[in-house]
Amino acid sequence: MKKNKKSLSRNKKMITSLAIVTVAYIALTVLKSTGGLTRMFTALLVPVTCYIVAALGLNLNVGFSGELNLGQAGFMSVGAFSAAIVSGMLETSISSGAVRLLIAIIVGGILAGFIGWLISIPVLKLQGDYLAIVTLAFGQILMSILSNLYVGVDSTGLHASFVDNNVTLGEGGKMLISGPMGAVGVKMVSNFTAGFILTVIAIIVVYHLIDSRQGRAIEACRDNRIAAETIGINVSRTKTLAFVVSAALAGCAGALYGLNYSSFVATKFDFNTSILILVYVVLGGLGNVTGTIIATTLLVVLPEVLRFLSSYRMLIYAVVLIVIMLVTNNEKIRTFMDKLKTGRAKEAKES
Repeated sequence: MKKNKKSLSRNKKMITSLAIVTVAYIALTVLKSTGGLTRMFTALLVPVTCYIVAALGLNLNVGFSGELNLGQAGFMSVGAFSAAIVSGMLETSISSGAVRLLIAIIVGGILAGFIGWLISIPVLKLQGDYLAIVTLAFGQILMSILSNLYVGVDSTGLHASFVDNNVTLGEGGKMLISGPMGAVGVKMVSNFTAGFILTVIAIIVVYHLIDSRQGRAIEACRDNRIAAETIGINVSRTKTLAFVVSAALAGCAGALYGLNYSSFVATKFDFNTSILILVYVVLGGLGNVTGTIIATTLLVVLPEVLRFLSSYRMLIYAVVLIVIMLVTNNEKIRTFMDKLKTGRAKEAKES
């Protein structure tokens, strides 16, 4: 009975999250079509959805699995660069941008998930600060590798080189990745609709995973690793599942993000980006999907809204982050909100 109530509660939360995202999509689409959105906000639509998907993936690690992952931006970079390569290869054979985008997102997610699985083998043997440091190191390694990668395509296929640009292309060939210059000449095929669909899929995947048998095992390992092992839960396999799904979602987000720009560099996905995504998750609430969506949207848009303040922009942004952190972690405010929710629940039952 308790399990059914918990499942019902999570279903309500999933419906709430999907409803918020759908209403926001419809409203923003109408505003965009009628010219009600400025150029700045229109340009932020796709990046916001990308960061939401990446943050939802990270919430699986930090919120539900209890593992601090500081390499989420590294998995985004894998998705972004693989998408640039796949899209560039398919330009001549597939004219539809939507189909190329779909294939690129799938490839980016699978590749990032595979790398996440490889990394999880040594990483998940560690805990706490050690795990955070190692995931940070892997993110920096991935960024360094991509900063020294050269990839080109011509009629004979792909050509790649590492560190030195020794790629020789035939007639009609073009460079897709140019080392420190990053991905160049990318055909922009991403759009807000694709971002909305990817966000919906990410919400459904996260909720269904957490509400499954594997999801309950993930939470059991987070709450008490020793107790979970004693009842037969394979802790390593369970945590690996959360890590791989998180990496795959980040890869999909990175693919959508990369194909939204004509060029981008590997340093875009550095340590600072991983920390930003972690901030979105923490401020939204660990294990809180709806909170993560709202917090990510506000914190991505806020710096652009404050741009008119010039040099004071980031100072005010930092102050806002500190205030939000203090408010959300205040016990009195939490108690008040719990009482408010309880009172509303009683009123709903009585009515």
